[in-house]
Amino acid sequence: MRLILLGPPGAGKGTQAQRLVKKYGIVQLSTGDMLRAAVGAGTRIGQRAKDIMARGELVPDDVVVAIVADRIDQPDAKKGFILDGFPRTVPQAVALDRMLTAKGMKLDGVIELKVDANILHKRIANRVAQAKASGEALRPDDNPEVLRTRIEAYREQTAPLVDYYRWKGVLKSVNGMAPIAEVANAIDSALDAAPAKKATRKKATSKAVAGKRTAATKVGGRKKPAAARSGRFAAAAKPGRKAAARSKTTLRKSKSRRG
Repeated sequence: MRLILLGPPGAGKGTQAQRLVKKYGIVQLSTGDMLRAAVGAGTRIGQRAKDIMARGELVPDDVVVAIVADRIDQPDAKKGFILDGFPRTVPQAVALDRMLTAKGMKLDGVIELKVDANILHKRIANRVAQAKASGEALRPDDNPEVLRTRIEAYREQTAPLVDYYRWKGVLKSVNGMAPIAEVANAIDSALDAAPAKKATRKKATSKAVAGKRTAATKVGGRKKPAAARSGRFAAAAKPGRKAAARSKTTLRKSKSRRG
């Protein structure tokens, strides 16, 4: 079972990840932990990451993907994994897909925990009040202002992943505002239903494509352009196709001039 959990800070990803780890016997992989482990082990990619961080620079996507690639090859990840904190952007998701494909792997599902940001802020405020009243130590993210900043960063950088994985056909959305047990049941139901839904989606997609081709023939054989969003993701997932087409056109023109 290979999974990704999506949702803003405070959505309950950690709680659900721990439950899924126990249920499926898989490992939860944090990019931060993986980076530190690679640096500590002195691996080739870890040394590269160490040098980059020593210069105060952000570790580039290709290095992070390489570290993830090394980590999922380890024995404890053979049954599967849950990625925590990666991918954060669509380009990272595309790079992850390519790496998994090269290994003959694929994601079994991407679970989105949908939450109401306003209610989430109130939930954190209540948790902070309860912790202070009982004398418990506060968690690092138990700070309304910090939470607000992190949620904004999520909206700008990570939220587009929802559209990307929906386009890929692997996204399952559940109500993250429900009680923990209900969220858990919803996730289990989504994962159990994934194969059937995928087969139905393929059949529906085939019919839709056939219908579009028939309609295109009736109006002179011209195809309508794909939706802008789908086109953008397709271009990201399969780079170079436009460039290749331009090269072929240039080559044909060149041959015509010679003739």
